[in-house]
Amino acid sequence: MTTGEFDKSLWKARDDSAEQGDTRRLAHIVAPAAGQEVRDGEAVLLGFACDAGVARNQGRVGAAGGPAGIRKFLAGLPAHGLARLLDAGDVVCKGDRLEEAQERLGLRVAELLGQGARPVVLGGGHEIAWGSFQGLARWLQARADAGPVLVLNLDAHFDLRTGRPGSSGTPFDQILRDCEARGQPLQYACLGVSRLANTPALYARAAETGAFWVEDREMQERHLEARLADVDGLLRGAAHVYLTIDLDVLPAAVMPGVSAPAPYGVPLPVVEEIALRVKASGKLRLADMAEYNPAFDIDGHGARAAARLAWQLLAD
Repeated sequence: MTTGEFDKSLWKARDDSAEQGDTRRLAHIVAPAAGQEVRDGEAVLLGFACDAGVARNQGRVGAAGGPAGIRKFLAGLPAHGLARLLDAGDVVCKGDRLEEAQERLGLRVAELLGQGARPVVLGGGHEIAWGSFQGLARWLQARADAGPVLVLNLDAHFDLRTGRPGSSGTPFDQILRDCEARGQPLQYACLGVSRLANTPALYARAAETGAFWVEDREMQERHLEARLADVDGLLRGAAHVYLTIDLDVLPAAVMPGVSAPAPYGVPLPVVEEIALRVKASGKLRLADMAEYNPAFDIDGHGARAAARLAWQLLAD
């Protein structure tokens, strides 16, 4: 397992500087995060190039290419007033050394939080969540901050499997058990759950942990006002929020490039509006996106959707 450096070759975009006005794209304002002084609350991009959790969960590997794949499509998006974009490179997992990679991701996230940044992490499988949360937990412990914390997961799956070793299906069980052991107040919420992608055992585990969830059938555009009200209620009970988006929550027609495409799914406008509501709360400390797999994408459809969501999280 290694840490990848900032890769400028991923950040290529057309040059419209001969035109009038602000024609900058993200490729024109990106810079390596190393050595930079971070503004308080400034978004910093970080990657987690990892397939180990998906492989352990018997899924289709390829998500290790996700961070690079999303960056390539982010590169051409307009900056729209964003002065700069800091890229902290990737934490890279080699082979099955998942726990080591997750620990390294946690250390990097904690470091960025300590600098005042708001990390936006691109996966990788959803095993990213256990690594991301370790970083948030380290940062809170260093501040002697008891929270409470809201973990808001937009996902077709609970990812509450209790088997070990850890995988892309276990991160929220790992988080809940860790918080229980440390006495850290935490609310887990999963929006977009598919009844056909979760066993009764997973529903039982969710109920046992006091999780809040909404199934995909109640997450359509006609339900948006009610779902935003749910999110507002969850936000009121939290001091800090970790937002994690498993891209397989989106319909397969929008997001074909995942290990487990969703035949029904949650529309992109609903996912985006919830992410923006969380961001606007002022309580968002950390966000990540998981499961984008370029090997199964179709003409970049999934990468474009992922880049749009990442842009919304990165923008000031």
